[in-house]
Amino acid sequence: MKVLAIGDVVGKPGRRTLANLLPQLRLDHGVDLVIANGENAAGGKGLTVATAEELLRSGVDIITSGNHIWEHRDIYPVLASESPILRPLNYPPGSPGKGLLTYGSVAVINLIGRTFMVADVDDPFRAADAALASLRDYRIIIVDMHGEATSEKMAIGWYLDGRVSAVFGTHTHVATADTRLLPKGTAYVTDLGMVGPSHSIIGVEVQDVLQRFLTQLPNRFNVAEKGPTILNSVLIDIDDESGRARSIERLDVEVP
Repeated sequence: MKVLAIGDVVGKPGRRTLANLLPQLRLDHGVDLVIANGENAAGGKGLTVATAEELLRSGVDIITSGNHIWEHRDIYPVLASESPILRPLNYPPGSPGKGLLTYGSVAVINLIGRTFMVADVDDPFRAADAALASLRDYRIIIVDMHGEATSEKMAIGWYLDGRVSAVFGTHTHVATADTRLLPKGTAYVTDLGMVGPSHSIIGVEVQDVLQRFLTQLPNRFNVAEKGPTILNSVLIDIDDESGRARSIERLDVEVP
C-alpha cells in the first residue's frame, strides 16, 4: 500500500497546483491512496462544497482538516454525510461530521492539538485510544495530527508508535525535515507543509503578514496569487499484512 499524504492546500493557487500535478504523481509513484488536508482550500481559510469537490476531482481520496473547517457553513451537511471528508475527531460530541473513516482496508483518523490551538477540545491522546479500540480489524491506520506545537505532534507520534501505520502533522504550512520510521514501525513527519504559493508567508501575501507584525493592527490576509508554487507531501510505503510502514520519504515538487 502506497499512500501519498499532502500538506494543507491553500486557496486557488494550491487547488490549481494540485490538479496539475497529482494525476501524474499517482502514476509515477504507483500511489494507492491520496490524503490531503483541505481546511485552507477555500480562499485560504475553510472548505466549501465546491472546493471539496474540486479536490476530489483532482485525485484526492480523503480530505482531512483542522480548526478552520467550520469557516463555511455550507460544508456542515457534507461533513455529516458519507463523503470522504473528516473534521478533527476530538471536537466535542454534537459537532457536525466525523473524525474517523474507513476506506477499503484503511482507516484514517483526524486529530487536532490543544497547545496554542483550540483549548475547548477533548484530549487527542485519549480520543486516539478510543478510536483504535473500535478499529481492531484494521491493520493500516493513518493519522493526521493537526497542530501548532511540534512537541505535541511528536508526542502523538511516539504515543501511537506501533499502533498505527503513519502519523503526519499538518497546520503550520512549513514542511519539516524529520521523516522517519519510529522504532515500532510507525512512519512519522512533524509537518507535511502546504500546496500553494512559494513567494508568500504560509500562503499569504508577504506584505499582509508584515503589516500585521509591524503594526499589531488587524488587517485582511489575502492568498498570494502570483509567482511559483510548491506541493509538499510524503510518500509512505506500508506492508499490507502487518500494517507497519516500510518507508517514508518527502515528495516535494516546485512549479515555476
